[in-house]
Amino acid sequence: MSSGYHTSWKVPPEHREDPAYRAAGRRMDFAQAVYDRRSALGWSTAELAYRAGMSEEDIESIEESGVEPTLELIEQLAAALESGARIDPRTSPEFRFEERAA
Repeated sequence: MSSGYHTSWKVPPEHREDPAYRAAGRRMDFAQAVYDRRSALGWSTAELAYRAGMSEEDIESIEESGVEPTLELIEQLAAALESGARIDPRTSPEFRFEERAA
């Protein structure tokens, strides 16, 4: 009996160190972090776009892993998301937005 397609992905170790692979991982972690924090706040993409001074299409592109997380963009979104940003390449995910301590 078949267990289905894509039940597990195996990435060879040499590919994990490829710069393009790592860049894609950063974009995915960033996208997930933006989505998670926006969702935790109960905001739509339109609300975040308004607060960040961006278009809704920009936010959707970010959340679809289509944007490289530059320092300026991280700062802009952290302010809009009322949070701090944590980047640690030793962990997975590498990127998180965290609620600011009161």
